[in-house]
Amino acid sequence: ISISLIFRCLWFLGQNLALRGKATQSDLVEYPYTGHGHAYNAIDGNTDPNYYHGSCSSTDWQQNPWWRVDLLDEYTITSIVITNRGDSCSELINGAEVHVGNSLINNGNSNLRVWVITSIPPGRSHTFTWDKGVSGRYVNVIIPGNKRMLILCEVEVYGYPTPHGQNAAVQGTATQSSLYGYFLASGAIDGNRNGPGSCSFTNYDLSPWWRVDLLKRHKDVYASRLKGAEIRIGDNLEDNGNNNPRCGVIESTGSPTVTFQCNGMEGRYVNVVISGRREYLTLCEVEVYGVPLI
Repeated sequence: ISISLIFRCLWFLGQNLALRGKATQSDLVEYPYTGHGHAYNAIDGNTDPNYYHGSCSSTDWQQNPWWRVDLLDEYTITSIVITNRGDSCSELINGAEVHVGNSLINNGNSNLRVWVITSIPPGRSHTFTWDKGVSGRYVNVIIPGNKRMLILCEVEVYGYPTPHGQNAAVQGTATQSSLYGYFLASGAIDGNRNGPGSCSFTNYDLSPWWRVDLLKRHKDVYASRLKGAEIRIGDNLEDNGNNNPRCGVIESTGSPTVTFQCNGMEGRYVNVVISGRREYLTLCEVEVYGVPLI
């Protein structure tokens, strides 16, 4: 049996992406030289909710006031944290909408609406999380209506770069438990899905295994594997990497390619192992897509 195993690996870094971005807004409540109310104040890393301490943004009273951060690249956003003003006027944020996308039409306010803020207690931070993430370069906060004011004491954005189809495995190094004929472990990461001369192949081993070293840590989201084979992902080379956390086990081989979700596992090594029985392990391609952890 031969099968193509497709892994999708994504990068997640617990850093606030907004800190590296650029902020702007529809208007400024005070004169520029005061330092109060500037759009940048909402991405300065300071969650102090007292407006007069100089770390909150604020528009003037106007129709449909808005604020925007440009993340400078497209990201899959998994959570956004917004800190509300605490010293007064905390109710002004009620009804604000959060939009995420790649368009600057209508200043970015026509991008996908992902969250409506009903209220945030004075001086508190509220987190909204997406399991699968929403993709975009721009994060907008807008309050629809006449004579509205938008005040934000901090906006934090967390996520990972949106993958663009680069196969990380072809940059890695592969090894396996044994060699059958001339079917090297590297045959499964040569970029050729069309075997059979481009497949890896072990001998009839007890618990045969194959491993790719991605050279950098990745965060896994999707993967697939042979019937009965286990996919293990991690950073440990104990027992050749076969003791790393298990993502799952393939249950059938009805399709040459099977995709499954690994719920955010992280690691440098991806192993395919058939545990506890003698078997040939044959892989015609293992592809890893995503961006490495840095």
